[in-house]
Amino acid sequence: MTKSVKVGITIGDKNGVGPEVILKALDDERIMSGITPVIYGCEAVLQHYKHVLGINHINFEPVSSAKKAQPKKINIVNVLNSKSFVNEGQEEASSGKLAIKSIEAASADISSGVIDAIVTAPISKSVCQNAGFDFPGHTEFFISMSNGAEGIMILTSSLMKIALVTTHVPLKDVSSIITKGAIKSKAEVFHYSLQKDFGILNPKIAILSLNPHSGENGKIGTEEIEVIIPAINALRAENILVFGPFPTDGFFGSSAPSNYDGILAMYHDQGLSVFKALSFDEGVNYTAGLPIVRTSPDHGTAFDIAGKNIASATSMRNALYSAADIFANRLQYKSLNADPLPIKKREKADNRLSKPRDSKKN
Repeated sequence: MTKSVKVGITIGDKNGVGPEVILKALDDERIMSGITPVIYGCEAVLQHYKHVLGINHINFEPVSSAKKAQPKKINIVNVLNSKSFVNEGQEEASSGKLAIKSIEAASADISSGVIDAIVTAPISKSVCQNAGFDFPGHTEFFISMSNGAEGIMILTSSLMKIALVTTHVPLKDVSSIITKGAIKSKAEVFHYSLQKDFGILNPKIAILSLNPHSGENGKIGTEEIEVIIPAINALRAENILVFGPFPTDGFFGSSAPSNYDGILAMYHDQGLSVFKALSFDEGVNYTAGLPIVRTSPDHGTAFDIAGKNIASATSMRNALYSAADIFANRLQYKSLNADPLPIKKREKADNRLSKPRDSKKN
């Protein structure tokens, strides 16, 4: 790309590791070569962590709006009118208020095209909900802001890409939520995202079963027979390359994952437990299917290590690069699939093609 991608970064919970991993990730001049970072948060909080982490050489560029963000600078949009003080490792209401304001400001700017992508630092769901955030997490918030778009959570790393049919719901409710329609719609979004966002022309998707041993022909569950297999057949009828259902233990206990471009899991821990065991330091959470690009590191607030200078910034750094890459891939996909002729020229061309031949000339 010729232009730098303007990436908005929400500060997350100020008392968690979010500010720490943001600063560590940006403490690398190479990341500025293709990304213009805009942090939505509080300069006082970032100054606090700058000194705690001993990276005083980092400089901030406070801007009143992301429109004024400068390339090669760490730009900060202060979303509070007053300073916010840090109590590392503590859950408190002020953290939730700052996190919410940060998310709302960034989402408003991406909706109006002021920024190109969003990377969200970790929040405490309970703290934010107590502060008035009426969503289970970031994923549900951004889906709600996208005019009813079918969103899907994808965890991506160099090893695999895992998407989820259900996300933050109780395990006891999963079976009732998993329907043929739900699986089909999520798989379609996953397929399209692998093409548009990751540049995979004809992706192969493995679909996991819900029950142990894929239900053993209905002996320990009928969801595979009644729901998952019919969904797979419907997807194949659309020429989407889906395979399965595969029992989770056997699938991940073999070399099978390397044969597929994506894996669709039925519920949260089925996919994330394996993913985080294999890719915890480098994984990225991506919300696919939306008109905007939003990524995040695949870890939480980690209050127990906040401010101790031991949190790894690899996942945050990868989230920043992934956001920029997906934004660029979308532009390329749009360009490759664009109509090569303007409307008026295309109409004239169509008219020429449809004009009857003069029989007298034959």
